[in-house]
This record gives sequence, C-alpha cells and structure tokens, in this order.
Amino acid sequence: MRIVIIGAGFAGMYAALSAARLRDIEGVSPAGLEIMLVAPEPTLVIRPRLYEQNPETLTAPLQDVLAAINVVYVQGRAEAIDPASHTVEVATTNGANKSLSYDRLVVASGSQLFRPNIPGLAEHAFSVDQLDDAIALDRHLKILTGRPASPARDTVVVVGAGFTGIEAATEIPARLRTIFGADANPRVIIIDRNEAVVPDMGCGPRPIVEDALRKLGIETRLGAGVASLDKSGITLTSGEHIETATVIWAAGIRANPLTAQIPAERDNFGRLIVDRDLRVPGVAGVFATGDAAKAACDDAGNFALMSCQHATRMGAFAGNNAAAELLGVPTRPYHQKAYVTCLDLGDAGALFTRGWDRKVEMVGDEAKKTKQEINTVWIYPPRAERAAALASANPERVTDL
Repeated sequence: MRIVIIGAGFAGMYAALSAARLRDIEGVSPAGLEIMLVAPEPTLVIRPRLYEQNPETLTAPLQDVLAAINVVYVQGRAEAIDPASHTVEVATTNGANKSLSYDRLVVASGSQLFRPNIPGLAEHAFSVDQLDDAIALDRHLKILTGRPASPARDTVVVVGAGFTGIEAATEIPARLRTIFGADANPRVIIIDRNEAVVPDMGCGPRPIVEDALRKLGIETRLGAGVASLDKSGITLTSGEHIETATVIWAAGIRANPLTAQIPAERDNFGRLIVDRDLRVPGVAGVFATGDAAKAACDDAGNFALMSCQHATRMGAFAGNNAAAELLGVPTRPYHQKAYVTCLDLGDAGALFTRGWDRKVEMVGDEAKKTKQEINTVWIYPPRAERAAALASANPERVTDL
C-alpha cells in the first residue's frame, strides 16, 4: 500500500508526519504502508515570514525529519494527476519523468499569488509570495543603495491591504533604514480597492492597524485599483501616478493550478471542496488539504482560511485519514474551532486577536513577543527524532490554540 503526498509546505509536512504516526500506532511497517512525499526540494519554506529581510534564511530542512519517520522523499515537481489510473507524473530534477502509483493521494500543493492581466504587472512588480520572489525583492532593495536619492528610489508601493500587504508594508520602513541608513525617510504607500484596510478583520481591530500605519508614516490609497505599471512607477485607476522603483503585489492568492486536474468541484479560489474527512467527493482515493482545499472548520459556517494556522492542522487530519482508510481504522473528521490572528505591524508592534469575531487580546510589544515566538518556534518542523516527530502530529493537538 502507498500514500503519495504532493507538496512539502505546512500541510504536506504534517500529512506525512500524521500518516507515519498512525502507521506506527497500528504497528505497520514502512514496507507494509509506504508514504511518499513529492516536492522540488526537501525543505519547508517559512512562507509566513517572507516579508522579512534576508528571506534566503527562512527555510527549514526536512530530509532528516522524513528519514526519522520512514517517509520516502521524491525530488521533483508533480505535473499530472490521473485519478482513473491512480498515478502521479513527476518531473524530476534531471529532466526525466517518473510515474508514481498510489492507493491514497493527498493533494497539498499549496497556493500561489494571483496576478491579474494588468499592463506592466509581470515586468515591474515584486512580491513576497514564494521564496524566489522574496529573495528577488530583497536583492532589489539592497541594489537601490547604488542609486541616488529620489522620489522613485525612496518610495515603496504595496498593492493589497490584507494581512500580507500590511505585514510587508509595516516592515519596509525599518528594512529601508537598515539599507539606506538610520536617517533615511522612506515613503510607503498601500493601495487597495476596498474602502478600508484589513477588510476581513472587521471594525474592532481595524483602528489599531490604522493607528500603526499613522505611527509609521504609511500612506493609503483606498477605493482605488491599479491601471498599469512601468519603469517610472504605478498608475492608479483614479488617474494618480506614483513615482516608484518598487511595487510589491500582495493582492490575493489562488490554489495551485494542479487542483484543476482533479475532476471535482472547486471554489472561486481554485480550492477543491472536501468533506469533513478531507476527501474529495466523487474521486476515489484522493484527499485535499491546506490551501488546496475548502474545508469546514466547524458546524457554524466557518471555513479554513488559506493560512499556515489552518494548513498545519488540516494536513495532520488528511494524512491521518488517508492512512486510516488503508489500515482499516476509523477516520477523524477535521475540526478547528480555535482561530487566532497575529498580525505583525513592524516597529509599531503587533496585533493578536482570538476567534472568528476577532476579539483583541494583545497589542503592541506584548503581541510582538507572541508573533516572534510563532514565527521562530511554533511554525518550524519538529526535531528529527522519531518519537518527538511522530508525537507532534496528533491531529487533535496540532494548532490547538
């Protein structure tokens, strides 16, 4: 029997850990139930931190962790899924293709930035979506020191006032002062079509975010979209042109296009709609998890967000349930009633809320300490020691806040 997991992000990592945990509990050997994880690199990219400087340091190795729990790592990129034949086609690093058969498949292929067809966007915008994107932005910012001071050099425009956009924007003033010198006075502008920043957070926490933006001197252009980009800067739908050498696009994500190869229903974000066990209905042997799945968190109408917090726990349930079906033991319905938000606000601290109604629990330095603990401890892989790694993947305890 074989489980194939596509993706080494938070969901894929925890799917592997959890499947191996159940295999161990049931006393089944790695030969009796083979678990394979397919990804281009055996590393976890700490994606929630890619708005920070030096992003090349924001990865964690997985090879030793996977070896400790007897999960086979397959280096390559999953390019085709054939649910009829229960196979996945993998393009390997040496240019060859490899076909993997599976008894259960866990699609944990993640998400990617949504880039609409706006003139100049592909050529002139940066992002903090993937590791390579963040590295390119960091290099660009450092190269700016070779240019004379000007409005274009010293202005950064962030498109998108959601969580990613706010964290990127509030980090930029300190990053640029590190590059240009303590006396630098960078201009940061946030653009969003909505009439308010962090629209998903509601009116309770929003004043805290707005106050942080004022403290940091960050401007906003709300109710405006992007018409075009060119070498001189960005033009808004309002007609305003802003001179800038740096535009950071943070305006939405979509599930990895690989989900389109599964003949099943998807939502507007391209996520596969799954049942409470994270199965893809109507497609035998296929589970979806993390950013690739739309899953109900509870019975109150809340659905998992495309976030690390939800991906880790969803991954644990998906891996457990894929193994449970093959081992003939009961599955565990995914549930995640606890939900918190910890939003980094740069030198203005952070904001911590609890619950879907976003009740504010901590702000400022206190919340910043929690954010740093989340970013440097909680979201990293377990240590590469078999017992500890397997113990970390109990679905009922993963991300139990």
